[in-house]
Amino acid sequence: MVVFIVRRLLYMILTLFIISIVSFVMIQAPPGDALTAEIQRLRSIGNNVSQDQIDALKTRYGLDDPVMVKYGKWIGGFVKGDFGQSFTYRQPVGDLIWGRLGLSVMLAGGALVIAWLIAIPIGVYSATHRYSLPDYIITLFQFIGVAVPEFLLALVVLVFAARFLGSDVGGLFSAQYQDAPWSGAKFVDFLKHLWIPLVVISASSTAWLTRVMRANLLDVLNQQYVQTARAKGVLERRVIWKHATRNAVHPLIMALGTTLPVLISGEAIVSIVLNLPTTGPLYLQALLNQDMYLAATLLMFLSMLLIVGNLLADIALAWVDPRARSAE
Repeated sequence: MVVFIVRRLLYMILTLFIISIVSFVMIQAPPGDALTAEIQRLRSIGNNVSQDQIDALKTRYGLDDPVMVKYGKWIGGFVKGDFGQSFTYRQPVGDLIWGRLGLSVMLAGGALVIAWLIAIPIGVYSATHRYSLPDYIITLFQFIGVAVPEFLLALVVLVFAARFLGSDVGGLFSAQYQDAPWSGAKFVDFLKHLWIPLVVISASSTAWLTRVMRANLLDVLNQQYVQTARAKGVLERRVIWKHATRNAVHPLIMALGTTLPVLISGEAIVSIVLNLPTTGPLYLQALLNQDMYLAATLLMFLSMLLIVGNLLADIALAWVDPRARSAE
């Protein structure tokens, strides 16, 4: 098991190194830069920017350096916790992203937990009541959950919450708690706003995982060892939950690595629609403004989350099924 984990860690480090190079080069590829956009904005509002000021800004931010020199400066500071300076916001990148990154992880992680807690029992019920009316209803909602785009579902939930529930929609806090220090009342207000993004982000993954769980359990229930356990008089509940479900959940663990990217990308889309203070809107603005240090740092952290999620999925699968370790 230790060798398996060490091998996976080495793969993870190599993958992150390649991602850091590719992402930084791709962000540098489009013509123009943040300085040009900022100069145009200042001149459009009547401010006169001299050539000496432009040259000083270029020297300060290293905009005339070769791409790999910029990358070397950025990655060298990255490993030390210095992610560079955001030209657009005129703040250190670390100060901009830490709080937003925590909210993004919380939303994606919360949506993942909700998806698993709902998908496993409903998938088991659907498989054990095959071709019944509840099974058809569950299947209908599965197709709807998979087919409906997250941005459209976010708009529908917003309208429903505002019109029928009277909820204060948009953002994670009401106006009176937006800049207030944390308190019991602010936490309650936070929970009142939190359910909307969690429902929207987890809907598609829940529907898909339920379908996977149902299909896997139907295959396992036809296995010989399940039939043998039934023939020995083992209680049906014990056969389903101890023997069949335990093996049917293996593919769900394998799918965890592909579920996390969907959740994180879904979180970014939903955050833009719902105006949430997470990494999604900030990353979009960084790309539009060509704020290279902010965009590259966000992309690296999001990639790290995905790779760490894949690592945890591999470890969980190897712990549940030793055959995964021997397959290496």
